[in-house]
Amino acid sequence: MNFKKILSLNTFVSNVHIKRNLNCNVSSITKIHREIYTKTYPTKVVLPNGASINIRYYEPRQIIRLPLDLSTLSEEERKIRLEKRKPKRKVKITDTVEDNFNAKKYLKYLKK
Repeated sequence: MNFKKILSLNTFVSNVHIKRNLNCNVSSITKIHREIYTKTYPTKVVLPNGASINIRYYEPRQIIRLPLDLSTLSEEERKIRLEKRKPKRKVKITDTVEDNFNAKKYLKYLKK
């Protein structure tokens, strides 16, 4: 009996047709708004120790640099890294130029 029921279910499923309603709303003119792309792109990852590896990433990027963990550094190296992060101060240089140019010396060379 179970076999007959299975056969009747199989014929019922095969007779069902799925109908798609294709209309103007199916296609769109704008881009598909996705956060994660289905395609992956070749990307280089730079590790904190300077080594680099090639991976496939879901966003189109050329290079990804991983941050350095400051807790693993020594005290001197940490101070050097923190100083590099601070903005550099601009140095103003003021030069005093002595101007001893006398235009009256060159009046004799002017033609009238």
